[in-house]
Amino acid sequence: MHLCGKDLLMDIEFNKNADHNGLEISKMLRLREKIHLGGGQKKIDKQHAKGKLTARERIAKLIDPDKPSFEIGTFAGFDMYKEHGGCPAGGVVVKLAYVSGHLCVVVANDATVKAGAWFPITGKKNLRAQEIAMENELPIIYLVDSAGVYLPMQDEIFPDKEHFGRIFRNNAVMSSKGIPQIAAVMGSCVAGGAYLPIMSDEALIVKDTGSIFLAGPYLVRAAIGEDVDKQTLGGAETHSIISGVTDYIMENDEACLEKIRDIFSNINRNKPESYSRQVASAPAGKPDEMLGILPEERTKPYDIKQILKCIVDKGSLNFYKSTYGKTIVCAYAKIDGFPVGIVANAREVVKNGKGEMQFGGVIYSDSADKATRFILNCNQKKIPLVFFHDVTGFMVGTRSEHGGIIKDGAKMVNAVSNSTVPKFTVIIGNSYGAGNYAMCGKAYDPRLIVAWPSAKVAVMGGSQAAKVLAQIQLSSKKAQGESFSEEDEKALIDSIKKRYDEQTTPYYAAGRLWVDEIIDPRDTRSFLIQALETAQHAPIETFNVGVIQT
Repeated sequence: MHLCGKDLLMDIEFNKNADHNGLEISKMLRLREKIHLGGGQKKIDKQHAKGKLTARERIAKLIDPDKPSFEIGTFAGFDMYKEHGGCPAGGVVVKLAYVSGHLCVVVANDATVKAGAWFPITGKKNLRAQEIAMENELPIIYLVDSAGVYLPMQDEIFPDKEHFGRIFRNNAVMSSKGIPQIAAVMGSCVAGGAYLPIMSDEALIVKDTGSIFLAGPYLVRAAIGEDVDKQTLGGAETHSIISGVTDYIMENDEACLEKIRDIFSNINRNKPESYSRQVASAPAGKPDEMLGILPEERTKPYDIKQILKCIVDKGSLNFYKSTYGKTIVCAYAKIDGFPVGIVANAREVVKNGKGEMQFGGVIYSDSADKATRFILNCNQKKIPLVFFHDVTGFMVGTRSEHGGIIKDGAKMVNAVSNSTVPKFTVIIGNSYGAGNYAMCGKAYDPRLIVAWPSAKVAVMGGSQAAKVLAQIQLSSKKAQGESFSEEDEKALIDSIKKRYDEQTTPYYAAGRLWVDEIIDPRDTRSFLIQALETAQHAPIETFNVGVIQT
């Protein structure tokens, strides 16, 4: 078959996009593979020499091998704490996975990273794991092997509301809500962390390697002059025979993990199924097609509807107000039989009802109005919402301001904020400024939020930020009577843009847990299926805002 000129150009562009996105995915997978080594092979070998499994090996033996699992926060701490030797994956591994048929949150300290000590990002990641368990009413399993707070940074992890102590407050809250919690002490469990096992429903400890104490031998000697070894002070036999802190004493890691599986096999929990699941069908498009559709150049337009067809069940897309507010696509659909409401930024340049051109990726008043009403409708019908970001923000300028863009944007933010249905967010491209807020960014409590390697998260793009900041700095210099050349101006803009571009990458965002994970775009459907299964475990609260024509 011979392609005409236009088709040939489209084919070349498709292949170019696919090659670029494929390389970005390969980069992400290489980084992930390195992170999975934790503190490195030498530390892993040292762990094995003590008769201990690593955090990832423990999780692999614990979870059901034939069921899907999803890791959260792989890139937590990425490129952070360099002066302290780094903190791969935040020093803790967190997974959504099945244990004896029950969907759970599993949290395992990685003792190959600074002996499992808690950096600030470690605390943030542990709290995120507990938040997911509480929001979705999922059981949580702690595989404890930690030296406690990383003392050189204690002021950033110890006393505040979102710091170390919040973990134990959450233990108590989850217990009051009937959310099962199991703690297995498979290594050190020190200082404030010692409260975690006793605040869980049941606690296990591994003989010879597990230990629990408020103060270790060195601190006991310094504080009261008592000379005692670790096992006598707080080992498995001490806490299983004398103190009664733990409920089960286990011979080794393998036996401990098998006992947890036995405990979970006897849990009687009825899933409320807060929304129905219907007959599923495969998507119309193939996952690989998304790589060719998404442009290498982030300013180029593309058809978001073609990407959605690679994710949702074939024939299930039902577009809402398709001829109005075209820079946001709203649609009812199904994902593996689950009903969803989709809110997605459209990157196409379109005309509005007045024949005026509207730029793709920008939220206009009519788009915000449409999205607001759609979000309210989904809440009324108890349909989960899925947001796909590729947004540069709300439209600016005299016409938009006079037309009330702030008011219309506020309505959309209000609707997102007050939604009670499960919300999930996928950042596929730009996620800038108030557009991030209106499209359910991290601050708006999505149950789970992920990014593609193509994602950019910031208050604005690097080029725009560089020009704005350069104008401010140059105006200040002018006011002080300083002179500058075009070369000076260009150097300043380039310097600001370079810094800004580094801070807008998905790795920067994932390092700080602004997103839960960076995923291969081709895994988006499987991620959303597991996300929807996760949210099914908690009932949907009553929505108190009526549907109104805004």
